[in-house]
Amino acid sequence: MNQHVITRRSCVNERVRVNQMEKTTSRSSSITDLDGDSLAHCASYLSLQDLSNMAMSSRSLRRLAYSDSIWQRVFRDHWPQEVSSISPQTGIREAYLARRTAMLQFKYLDPFVADFFTDSRPCDHILLENNDIIFSQGSFVHMVNIDRFLGGNSSFVTLSDHKARITGMRLFPLKETSLFRGEAQQMENVLVTSSCDHSIRLWWKGLCQRCFRGHNGPVTALSDKLLGEDSDKVLGSGGEDGTVRLWSLGSSGKRGRHALKATLYGHEKPVKLMSVARHKTSLLVTISKDSKVRVWDTSTSSAVRSSCCVGMTSVTGVPVDMKCHESLLYVAAGSSVVTVDLRTMQKVVTAAVYQPKLCSFAIMPSKSLICTGGNSKAMLWDIRKNQDKLKPEQVAELDGHTGPVTLLHMDSNKIVTGGPDDVCTNVWEADTGRLTNSLLCFFLGEASVGGGCTSMAVSGSRIVTASSSIAEENGLLRYRDFSNASCPVLSSEDEHDSKFWNPRSYSDPDSSDY
Repeated sequence: MNQHVITRRSCVNERVRVNQMEKTTSRSSSITDLDGDSLAHCASYLSLQDLSNMAMSSRSLRRLAYSDSIWQRVFRDHWPQEVSSISPQTGIREAYLARRTAMLQFKYLDPFVADFFTDSRPCDHILLENNDIIFSQGSFVHMVNIDRFLGGNSSFVTLSDHKARITGMRLFPLKETSLFRGEAQQMENVLVTSSCDHSIRLWWKGLCQRCFRGHNGPVTALSDKLLGEDSDKVLGSGGEDGTVRLWSLGSSGKRGRHALKATLYGHEKPVKLMSVARHKTSLLVTISKDSKVRVWDTSTSSAVRSSCCVGMTSVTGVPVDMKCHESLLYVAAGSSVVTVDLRTMQKVVTAAVYQPKLCSFAIMPSKSLICTGGNSKAMLWDIRKNQDKLKPEQVAELDGHTGPVTLLHMDSNKIVTGGPDDVCTNVWEADTGRLTNSLLCFFLGEASVGGGCTSMAVSGSRIVTASSSIAEENGLLRYRDFSNASCPVLSSEDEHDSKFWNPRSYSDPDSSDY
């Protein structure tokens, strides 16, 4: 009896001792027990996203994440030659953020520039993916690799499987298709193209991996995102035949056989635009050339059904573009922009904008800003203001164009505008609409006399523009990367010295670009 009591008491004591050791070990391994220098050293290896997460964890870690020792390393990693020129009155973190914002707004005169000559046909579509420029001319898709070009190797790859003009191009994550085979490939994308030859093709590593056929005519639209939550992602397409078709990108059938998941009927005219709702990824919004809008719940569709149409409305004028944000749909058509609540299909007219004719449209929901391109200028609007007048407040006129503004890019830092009659693409601050730079679209030399900008793609600090020759002898792709530019553009409002770095410390740019 006593032996059992002693054994039991020993077990209890041992358990208490283990718990105390675990607490001690846990307490000694806590990150807050490290001294400031050790924490700063560890934090110096974090990415900017991780530093941001660290700053939101606690007040003490926020102070550490904002320390000069960490941001000096971040600044030096990106622009080592400029660390010594930071003003002593300015914190290094603030200097880095200002420098990065200026870079993303293209506020420099000396970006890296690479020119690629093409044939005289206009570029219909153009995309930027990592170090690849992807563009279409007629029925051909061309891919240019910047690294191979700089290395002096052959940089052009032509994809020629389509037999008619390409009508659309999209990039989707490789891991959401049946081609995904390993962790090393999870950050790659696949290219999807549609064509007037009635087909949709999926490309990877320069080869056509799938060919989807089913439309009874040209394929006129592709969804901007993939539909669905599970691993069997679905691509939406619209056709000249008025049908909406759903394709399984998880299908492993040879050359895309059995990939057609559903055919949706309801539109009486060709489908022009498609967009996936952001609040519910099974909802696909389509608009046809007669300006009829339909919302489809693709999670309830079977092989051939029209009953999955869960909402309908119409807008006035020829459709120009449409964007989904959360549960709202923004449709630019005719001379106005209309907002539709996808939950009720009721029109919200506070986003109505009136210009003689809309040629392009972009939206920045996080800042409640929309931008519209018209016949000779673009307009920036704040959709939060003047709601009682059922019209947004005009922020700025983005003037200076000689023709229609058909090209329009908008992100949190900048707006880029251009058109077929303009020799330059213009760059504007997203918040104020103030002009920050103008970029020539062609090469000034004996080899080419440039025309207007026919297409463009913008990604972060990079932009690529396509222009065709007035003499119709050749075309030009001009690629710019501002990530290592060093000579700032000074506006009339600036002083001779920049607030964060001294432009006098850099030599004048030697470029035939301007």
